[in-house]
Amino acid sequence: MGITILARMLLLISSVTLISLLALSKCGLSGALDNGIDDGIAHPIKSALRNDEQHALLMEQREEENQQEIAKLKAEIKNLKLELFQLRNNPILSDQILSLNQNASTSSMMIQQQQSAAASYQLDCTNYIRRQVGQAEILHGMPMNNEYEIIPFNHFTFSRVYPIELGLGKRVVEKPIGYKRKDLLDALNRGLDSLNKNATLLNQRYTLDDFIEGIYRNDPTTGTQYELYFRTKEICNKTSNPSPSSSSHHNDHGTTKIIVMRPFAPLQTVQIEKFPKTAEKEIIHIILPLSGRISTFQGFMDKFVKIALKNDRRVQLTVVYFGEEGLSEARQIMKRIVAQKSSYSSNLKLLALNETFSRAKGLRVGAEQIWNEDKSRGKNNKDVLLFMCDVDIVFSAKFLDRCRWNTKPNRKVYYPVVFSLYNPHVVYTLQGKEMPSETDQLVISRDTGFWRDFGYGMTCQFRSDFLKVRGFDEESVGWGYEDVMLYRKYVRSNIKVIRASDPGIFHLYHSKVCSGSQNGQKMSADQYRACIRSRALNEASHPQLGFLAFHDELILNNNQTELNQNSNNNTNNNNKNSNSSSNSVYELRSTRKHISNKQQQQKQHTTKNTRVKVPSSTTTTKKAT
Repeated sequence: MGITILARMLLLISSVTLISLLALSKCGLSGALDNGIDDGIAHPIKSALRNDEQHALLMEQREEENQQEIAKLKAEIKNLKLELFQLRNNPILSDQILSLNQNASTSSMMIQQQQSAAASYQLDCTNYIRRQVGQAEILHGMPMNNEYEIIPFNHFTFSRVYPIELGLGKRVVEKPIGYKRKDLLDALNRGLDSLNKNATLLNQRYTLDDFIEGIYRNDPTTGTQYELYFRTKEICNKTSNPSPSSSSHHNDHGTTKIIVMRPFAPLQTVQIEKFPKTAEKEIIHIILPLSGRISTFQGFMDKFVKIALKNDRRVQLTVVYFGEEGLSEARQIMKRIVAQKSSYSSNLKLLALNETFSRAKGLRVGAEQIWNEDKSRGKNNKDVLLFMCDVDIVFSAKFLDRCRWNTKPNRKVYYPVVFSLYNPHVVYTLQGKEMPSETDQLVISRDTGFWRDFGYGMTCQFRSDFLKVRGFDEESVGWGYEDVMLYRKYVRSNIKVIRASDPGIFHLYHSKVCSGSQNGQKMSADQYRACIRSRALNEASHPQLGFLAFHDELILNNNQTELNQNSNNNTNNNNKNSNSSSNSVYELRSTRKHISNKQQQQKQHTTKNTRVKVPSSTTTTKKAT
């Protein structure tokens, strides 16, 4: 009831004000016209015409003032109606207004207070969003207690998602559908809006066709983070001709990275970052510790030449070889590559250590060798990007780009989740399939491999960060535990760890031997458990391991099924040819007796026509027996 009275009062005040203005305007105009007529009688015609012009100007001014006042009143009425609507939906606020004086000045004060409250609410909302973005681990790292607190990213393209949520029955690659597709499209559209904010020409505008790939993760405390990569838009000069080097490379374009976040509120653009073209890319120094395994090393070098040297070209490989056995063969392999093209000599280095194999030491020695080379060239302050690799790894040129995108000195390091291939003998041969070539085996599917979420050996990081966390624990010997220790150092630091599934890097299958000791030194309990787990997961998928585990039982079941079928067939035949089981036993004894008599008669008589008639039940009894 109180709201209705207040509404009527406000409308009445507005109506009275409008009528008063109209009345005043009409009175003023009529008075002016009367004065003009009197003056026209008293003065000459020239003066009358001048007065008529003044009267017309005065009318126009009055009309403009009236229209402005009417517009103001209409706007005020519109605002009052809006305030009334808000009051009806907020009974607490309406009670507060009714307790005040019921006049125009009080209502005007309330409107101003509500406008101030709305502005304050909007400011609080903006501050909240900014606080959420600031608290998120998106532009900086945060120290954590252990490696299990890291939330990994999921890699995605426009049509594929590579989820990192692992487990039996989970897909390793899937199409984004439903809410997931809408979520990713919202992020892409927000990124496009930010990129096209200052674009004036049509060829400067970004579209979904320019999207390359991205990663995302959901932080339950702050929101969903997206890192999107687009091909950089450039305005080409029509008069200039492209250089042969740039036109020969199909991927010779810059890359623009944009970070957006959904902090349980509208998405906010956090950062836009541009990456250089091919010729200006950061050089990746690949460090490969090795001991023996010459045939595997030969395959690694063949793929390295095709992918890294011929495609990416901004890479250098340092092989740290342990021991004397196989050293000469490794040197010959690298010499043959340099003989193919002399310019490759600057991209390949071989360091020989006559010591027991230690991956941690090999990586440290490789990093120090790069440091010493830079010092000799006068580049003391030059930081370098390291990729710590293994001989069982196959990577693509796209992975090398991600290695650059996801690393920054003192800011972030990249730990890709590698796709590990199962034993091809189990995947193909035991399934009755023909063994494909090694290149054709690089397929991401549930039956060919799994995301190696427990492996931390493959990593991209700058040398300054590697030295800052004091590198590896070289006292750890044996199987791969030093990788976990280095990973935990980064997790507990302020450096951001990018942990994401990467479809461009594969771990080839090779057999593992998890003995109690390795290289003459005893493995720790954690090392042994990690090796056993890796061996079990690396062999085959869960259904394939089940077929292997129950192989004997499956064979026994198949044989039993065949025996049951044969037994059923024989039983049916016996029922037709014999009357009872007792007769069969009697006939069996009788048959043996007749056979014995027949053999004796054949020895005593040589007459060809002498024959012994064998009962017809003999054959059936033998089968039944």
